[in-house]
Amino acid sequence: MSKIEVKDLNLIFGAKRKQALELVQKGVSKDEVLEKTKCTVAVKDATFSIEQGEIFVVMGLSGSGKSSLIRCFNRLNNPTSGSILVNGKDVMKMSDDDLRQLRRTEMSMVFQHFGLLPHRSVIANTAFGLEIQGVPESESYVKAKEMLKTVGLEGYEEMMTGQLSGGMQQRVGLARALTTNPEILLMDEAFSALDPLIRTNMQDELIQLQEKLKKTIVFITHDLDEALKLGDRIAILKDGVIVQIGTPEEILVKPADDYVRAFVENVDRSMIVTASSLMFKDTGKLTIEKDGPAIALRRMRDMGVNRLPVVNKNNKFLGFVMDDGVVKLKKDGGKDLNEILISDVMPTVSPDTPAADLLPLFIDKQLPLPVVDDEGKLLGVAVHSSVIAEVTGRDKDEIIEIQKSGGN
Repeated sequence: MSKIEVKDLNLIFGAKRKQALELVQKGVSKDEVLEKTKCTVAVKDATFSIEQGEIFVVMGLSGSGKSSLIRCFNRLNNPTSGSILVNGKDVMKMSDDDLRQLRRTEMSMVFQHFGLLPHRSVIANTAFGLEIQGVPESESYVKAKEMLKTVGLEGYEEMMTGQLSGGMQQRVGLARALTTNPEILLMDEAFSALDPLIRTNMQDELIQLQEKLKKTIVFITHDLDEALKLGDRIAILKDGVIVQIGTPEEILVKPADDYVRAFVENVDRSMIVTASSLMFKDTGKLTIEKDGPAIALRRMRDMGVNRLPVVNKNNKFLGFVMDDGVVKLKKDGGKDLNEILISDVMPTVSPDTPAADLLPLFIDKQLPLPVVDDEGKLLGVAVHSSVIAEVTGRDKDEIIEIQKSGGN
């Protein structure tokens, strides 16, 4: 079961929501609904799930519906139709008491403009959520102090929030949200008001915190770089409609439409696209225990290559054989590929190695890069032309022609 499951969710603002919903369900556009009913379609027919412990980023331009969507999870916005399950319980059907319990214990929120209480000290702000729960001050302050230490604010407990920088205030907001130990953290443009350098630092700190705390985080942003850095998966919204959900790599490699393609066209793909997307899975691999030179030559001819990877019966990568070595072995009457195996000329790489880290490994090397799993089993091979094309932004065929001509 997913941590959060959203199904057929619609959120419409305006007096004629029922009429507007009927139009939406008939496929009428957002602009037409507004014209006919004076209602705004904030979220349209959203269906997706969020898994335990992932950072799920919702991104889009201003007015795309991302903040409206996230506020449906705790019913700060009441959806017009559809369902939202949190730990299997439908938020739409919760009583007022159940909803208060959800907001106080299971789900916390971090806002763009901090939302701190200026008349309270740092530790009093941090302990506020526990205070609402009725936790005694002696206990809540202990927990608040521990969380302030976790976010790097040890020693600032008695200061007033107005004496802190923007980044430090946002740390207080984050500590306050985490002090109640919620399962789910909703972060609505949480870093957008910060200076670029502080924002980058807060992103790094959130990643480090997540490695330790393993929360389910729903993060709203309009910044693609931030989404790509933080997100395990990303949902891209346009006019209230989710146009694509995928990992950062999936979004870059396979954009769903021209809207997403325009979003990602200026991104430095080389640090996000990995060996798993660049590798060829159909390697024509040879198995050392059963394949000989005749099979090797036939397979090379069929694939139009002059080398093939070699594995053992358990698919563990052993090395490469080249066509000239295979021809000589066959001519000499040999059958054991071990005699011509090239096993120490290329490093192996993991499937999550970024393209930018692959390129230096090709220097003065003519063989592909074997992509292997944690057990050394062959997953595929990454070749020069694909990696260079990804890093430089050139067309792969152009790279191949340059290589043939000996150019750069």
